[in-house]
Amino acid sequence: MSSKHGFALLGTIQAALIFTIMILMVPLPRIAREFGLDPSQLLLLSAAYGLSFSGLLLLGGRLVDRHGGRRMLVVGLSVFAAASAAGALAPGFTVLTAVRFAQGLGAALTAPAAMALVRALFPAAAGYDRAMATWGGLSVLGATAGSLFSGAVTAWVSWRLTFLVPVLVALAGLALAPRLLPADPPRAAAPPPLDVRGAVTATAGVTAAGYGLVATGERSWSSAAVLVPLASGLLLLIAFVLVERRAREPLLPPGFLRDTRRVTALAAIMMTAAGTALTFFLLSLYLQQVRGWTPLRTSAAFIPYAAALVGSGRAAGPLIRRYGARAVTAGGLALGAAGLLLLAGLDARSPYATGLLPGLLLLPAGAGPAFAGATVLATAGVPHRRTGLAAGVMNTAMELGPTIGLAALMSVAATRSTPVAGYAAAFGAAGIGYALTAVAAALLLRPHPVPNPPATPLAPLTTKELSS
Repeated sequence: MSSKHGFALLGTIQAALIFTIMILMVPLPRIAREFGLDPSQLLLLSAAYGLSFSGLLLLGGRLVDRHGGRRMLVVGLSVFAAASAAGALAPGFTVLTAVRFAQGLGAALTAPAAMALVRALFPAAAGYDRAMATWGGLSVLGATAGSLFSGAVTAWVSWRLTFLVPVLVALAGLALAPRLLPADPPRAAAPPPLDVRGAVTATAGVTAAGYGLVATGERSWSSAAVLVPLASGLLLLIAFVLVERRAREPLLPPGFLRDTRRVTALAAIMMTAAGTALTFFLLSLYLQQVRGWTPLRTSAAFIPYAAALVGSGRAAGPLIRRYGARAVTAGGLALGAAGLLLLAGLDARSPYATGLLPGLLLLPAGAGPAFAGATVLATAGVPHRRTGLAAGVMNTAMELGPTIGLAALMSVAATRSTPVAGYAAAFGAAGIGYALTAVAAALLLRPHPVPNPPATPLAPLTTKELSS
């Protein structure tokens, strides 16, 4: 069994999970016309996968730590494959929305399992950090590829074929997992009880709050459609915190987020993911609705972005080994901020080559290394026993970043008198957010030198450490 081949399989699966977030973004207008959707239905359809994915990730991570990475990977990929196949045949809104929720469930089980298996493939600290640097780049690349692929397929054939890639990757993963991935260690004869109350309150809280934020795209912040889910989500998350303090085996140990470096790294992950989602969302609207471009031409406009992302992703690992994850994270965010601020200068007639392309090159040149460095820092020092938990928290941050970011930035856009002025204001606000996060990363992320000497796997957490 080759760790290189196993990592290639897991990286492809991770990219496919993020790819699936984006596959309906470009064809949404066409789906709305085909199914006759009103704005509220379109909103729910666009958010279903992300809400399910982010809402269930903490539970998914805990199940991985409890039952084993490869076992949960197989379960998650099975759900993901079945749901994706159903998506290609969905006859209408109800089925397609249910499919997207089911895809999110499969992804929430698969993502933390895949990361736990990366830890099993690379138990030494240096190898694991290098793998995580690549992992972060693959996630951002998956989002880019999803948008490009969906635009091309929608223009040439049908949006339904966008579900083909998730099906094929899931089936390949199911076939190759027994050959390429390490077997799970024996399960404890009597594992501690699952934190059911924590799972319910966390899942319901994240999902409700996430939907409330998504609803701001169509409703005002003062409307019941926004306030009710936001308030419900907040109350449920408060209940989750109280439950975790008393749980024997908490879903999220209270001490896990007391590490300033980890919290700052998670904020950097959220910001990077938000910037990528914002760019695809706003520029897709701008190019199709303001400039009158076709979906295919719109997708082609992002090819330089994808190329820059591939290049920066390949450079991320060597940069982290040479300069450290903190410097790469802060520097990448600063470069991304410059790209977003350039995009803030767009107007209704901005030439692509001089008005959009510079920003579309600078943003991914910084986002790829920033995401990779933040991924290394977010998972540094996590005991092997808690790898699934760390993966669940990190992926939750990656999923919530676009949800929170788009809600906040579209509120900024709504304050302007024209759509184009709103897009420019949103890009400007995102650039400022990137810059502030870069400063926070430089100040709060303690150095984490790479490479490290091979380390002995950390001992499992004691009951005292778990409750701290």
